[in-house]
Amino acid sequence: MTTPTGTLPVDDGAAHTVREITQQPALWREVDRTVAACRESLDAFLRPLTARGDLRVVLTGAGTSAFAGQVLQPALARRLGRRVDAVATTDLVSDPRGCLAEDVPTLLVSFARSGDSPESAAATALADQVLSEVHHLVITCNEQGRLARDHAGRSSSYVLLMPPASNDRGFAMTSSFTCMTLAALLALGGEAYAGVADCLAAAVESITAKDAADRTVGSLVARDPERIVFLGSGPLKGLAEESALKAVELTGGTLVTVADSSMGFRHGPKAVLNDRTVAVVYLSNDPYTRRYDLDIAAELRGNLPPHSVVTVSADLGDGTESDGTQGSGGDTWPLPGLGGVEDAALALSAVVYAQLIALRASQARGLRPDNPFPAGEVNRVVEGVVLHSLQD
Repeated sequence: MTTPTGTLPVDDGAAHTVREITQQPALWREVDRTVAACRESLDAFLRPLTARGDLRVVLTGAGTSAFAGQVLQPALARRLGRRVDAVATTDLVSDPRGCLAEDVPTLLVSFARSGDSPESAAATALADQVLSEVHHLVITCNEQGRLARDHAGRSSSYVLLMPPASNDRGFAMTSSFTCMTLAALLALGGEAYAGVADCLAAAVESITAKDAADRTVGSLVARDPERIVFLGSGPLKGLAEESALKAVELTGGTLVTVADSSMGFRHGPKAVLNDRTVAVVYLSNDPYTRRYDLDIAAELRGNLPPHSVVTVSADLGDGTESDGTQGSGGDTWPLPGLGGVEDAALALSAVVYAQLIALRASQARGLRPDNPFPAGEVNRVVEGVVLHSLQD
């Protein structure tokens, strides 16, 4: 199968996943055009809200969609100068009075691939029930999903639809995650992110070229790791969480994965290390934060066998990426042309490395990445959730 940005190995159970990983640059450019076309109506909805000093912004979703909020939270808090919290729908639905304890004007930003997960609609309904004033920005890939239908035409809601192709048919969220995250960044961050979609797309077109993927991801997976650790700081901690989820999903739970912050990993989770562990450390573009990422990468290189630690980095001109290696037995995977972007945007290109690791590790285990749970133990759209009524 030839993909838009190169050729990646495909077997009969990976066609959707491969296409959805490699279509992301084209979809990001489409998302950029979509948000630009909606700019006037988006601003009419958002500006009166973000102008309010008492506004709280809550970024919500389940699983991968929750990690979108974690990636975005630090950047949007700085851009908006308002309180921004990332709260998973799974937490909000099970404890609405705790998650929404402060009855302040709230913008609830909901991320949902299908919009049909039980928690998606329940979270918005509970926010309406618990709060005196709540507005909804719904970012979804499925126009026909319950979440989009529930909020269509409501004066207190704005539904921002992603390109139809982003409604991934594969088991794991890939292009849906990056498209929704980019859309929120553009919608709420405004002109600060002009041109970022093209930069991110160009970087990924380089990453997904066959030779580049073989030199990086292929060589890592060929080590047949038993455990993978993903680390990052600030927005890149959310990226680490999403990376770990992708690997455990597509390998059907057969690969042990751990995610943490660069500093937090030492406080207990480091116990997971053994001689069949590999580590991926996402390096921040913030010079201060980056020092902590480099510290843990150097420490791990002293703990693990040669070539077991990878750093993923834009080139900041500090010499750590110039020759593709850093320190003894360590490799650096490039994010070309992204030295000037914020970490929340950087994460969208960097996650493609994690998606490719998950894909290739799944194939190496003889699984079908499009459906690594053929017996239905885990479902593409969550099933089995019983929603209970909340008494006033």
